[in-house]
Amino acid sequence: MPHAARVRYTTLEIGDMDIHIRMLRDVLQFDDSDGVAGTLGISSAAWPLFGVIWPSGEVLAHLMLDYQIKGKRVLEVGCGIALASLVLNRRAADITATDHHPAVRGFLDYNVGLNNGKIIPFVRTGWGEPFHDKLGTFDLIIGSDLLYEDAHVNLLAAFINQHVRPCCEVVIVDPGRGFHAKFTSKMKSLGYSQSRKKPENIDYLEKHFKGWILTYFK
Repeated sequence: MPHAARVRYTTLEIGDMDIHIRMLRDVLQFDDSDGVAGTLGISSAAWPLFGVIWPSGEVLAHLMLDYQIKGKRVLEVGCGIALASLVLNRRAADITATDHHPAVRGFLDYNVGLNNGKIIPFVRTGWGEPFHDKLGTFDLIIGSDLLYEDAHVNLLAAFINQHVRPCCEVVIVDPGRGFHAKFTSKMKSLGYSQSRKKPENIDYLEKHFKGWILTYFK
């Protein structure tokens, strides 16, 4: 296992935008020399997952190209490489990002600079951690590929519910890992209505996408 994570640079065409990205070379990278990730419970196998672009993240980024954001405060949850946040930043959205991983801020700040954007406010927090009150509340909460484990269902639903404004929309792109039905049931129990649809015009993806765009309203 390498002592320092290797990176690569790429440019993605998101609609008429060129979004420049520094990302991990692959999901075999690891660099927790200060031990922070280990202290947070992030294993060496899970460490690199934040730092590559996943199909769900591309779908979310394309969805945000023309999404209604005027007058809305937006939060990307579990942002990882934060492609959707970078798109929204280019649109001059009021966007804040958050992730559990301690390396995300460095990549986010660097990529904002690559794209000559304004600083995106970032808070490192887990969904079950007690200090995310400083995030505040939002009109639109977005995320992609968030439900890796059964335990994430209640944690994510509670986190979202803590940060919604009285009239809020939640948009999650899920690749179909199997937990979205249970998550929807939990959100409905918290008073949300829900719709889902397949993403359209996804020829920018290399492989078939079996997931859904899940939208919740309160």
